[in-house]
Amino acid sequence: MLQYEKLKTTKFIISGPCVIESEDLLFEVAEKMIYLTKKHNLTYIFKASYDKANRTSINSFRGPGLIKGLDLLDNVKSKFNIPITSDVHDANECKIAGEVLDIVQVPAFLCRQTDLLIAAAKTGKIVNVKKAQFLDGKDMINVVRKIEESGNRKILLTERGSMFGLGNLVVDFRQIIDMQKFGYPIVMDSTHSCQKPGGLGEKSGGNREYALPFMKLANSIGVNGFFLEVHPTPEYALSDGPNMIPLNKVDEHLLAITH
Repeated sequence: MLQYEKLKTTKFIISGPCVIESEDLLFEVAEKMIYLTKKHNLTYIFKASYDKANRTSINSFRGPGLIKGLDLLDNVKSKFNIPITSDVHDANECKIAGEVLDIVQVPAFLCRQTDLLIAAAKTGKIVNVKKAQFLDGKDMINVVRKIEESGNRKILLTERGSMFGLGNLVVDFRQIIDMQKFGYPIVMDSTHSCQKPGGLGEKSGGNREYALPFMKLANSIGVNGFFLEVHPTPEYALSDGPNMIPLNKVDEHLLAITH
């Protein structure tokens, strides 16, 4: 059972492949990440999306969908005895997803959707909200209040970069400092912050080399949650390959925040 209070005082990793491609992939990634996070004494939460609802192209792979995807995630949870998270995109998904997920994640583009936030809060699970690319960190207080006033104070806030011109993201660490003042754990989404939305025409590009320094910088200002999308072969991944970390490179990323 994932204890929310523990996330306030210990370093934790939310990590997995961007989208559910197969059960074999989920098991391979989970097994490796469990080994690495135990090695570095980090709390681990497995993440993969059952539906990538905001893909650049209508032809892009989205995942297995809500029911099959939750079944696969539940298999990971049962086999490895680890907490799991995934994105919800609609208020109607939340109750079903909340029966399986330990953390209900609200995507950045949807972080102002009141009905979605209320439904996520009412699951009673931890709610992780990604700050929108267009939103100032200070303005996330309104997101926090919507969840609090819906009866839930188990909140995580995730930084995943801000739009800088068209098709580019930057990380303004002032946004993290401002969100820390709300009193909830902050998560640094080190890989999505490297993304270049729509940068490859019909799919997003990115530059994973920035993930490591982003983690170091976030760690230096007291962030204790880190989000990493990982894959054994990112060049063949069905979503977010350019900014995902290869499994054989994850160890050095974790080392950077523990030593």
